[in-house]
Amino acid sequence: MNTATFQSQGFWAYLQLLRPANIITAWADIMAGFAASGYFAEANLTPLLWLILATTGLYGGGIVFNDVFDAELDAEERPERPIPSNRASRTGATLLGSVLLMVGVVAAVQVSWLSGIFAIAIATAALLYDAIAKHHPILGPINMGLCRGGNLLLGVSVVPAALENYWFLALITIVYIAAITILSRGEVHGAKHSTGIIALLLIVAVIVGLLGLGWLTDYQVITAFPFLILLGIRVLLPFIQAVRQPTPEQIRVAVKAGVLSLIILDTTVAAGFAGLSYGLLVLSLLPISMILAKILAVT
Repeated sequence: MNTATFQSQGFWAYLQLLRPANIITAWADIMAGFAASGYFAEANLTPLLWLILATTGLYGGGIVFNDVFDAELDAEERPERPIPSNRASRTGATLLGSVLLMVGVVAAVQVSWLSGIFAIAIATAALLYDAIAKHHPILGPINMGLCRGGNLLLGVSVVPAALENYWFLALITIVYIAAITILSRGEVHGAKHSTGIIALLLIVAVIVGLLGLGWLTDYQVITAFPFLILLGIRVLLPFIQAVRQPTPEQIRVAVKAGVLSLIILDTTVAAGFAGLSYGLLVLSLLPISMILAKILAVT
């Protein structure tokens, strides 16, 4: 193998660790939170760009450390992954993850110290999940949900006062991510029928929660409704199939659909607060994420 080929394969392996399709979904979190903050009406979009860079570092770093901590387990269950297959080194992955997390925090501080504090909290929660919480049946899903809920609030933090009014938006993301995380535990060996039912009920709760936003805030349910229907179709159908047939293959299909449909969830939130055009802008991230998902693994 020549040097150029080795370097190319090494770059591809580290790119696989980052799971770019997932990072795009994190951008959507920021854009949804940004919409809820009301700052989207301003002509200055520089804070949004800083926060997108911040979430790229935070999510990318967190997901790289997921593989770092799982190296021994992956060697048994998923030997094709970059680290156990020796296409990426554990040391190199640790360095990459550390740099990404630092970039995430530094980028967030460019918006405000409050955003920086959120970034530090997200990074800490991500490392806690990677190292400890993901092995716990209850703490794991909650911890992962807090990471993504915090990511949405990172978008809201561009207007600190808005956090007092819309902090509860994180609960929708927390429940949604908890559903995906619970179901994802069966990606290798399959899941119990009851586990699939719990995950499905949580997804239903999210849809009901989105409908209920109109009673709590100035959220425009009618504007968001078409996206909510799309979310239901994209997520409920594979989750129902996973309940009927909780095999590893079907669960992976449902989990992948759930992860990518985070963009539709965020679109539903964004459209309700910022209008149809802004919602369509967030939704435009979906085909990008889907294309990347065909090239690089999501789970």
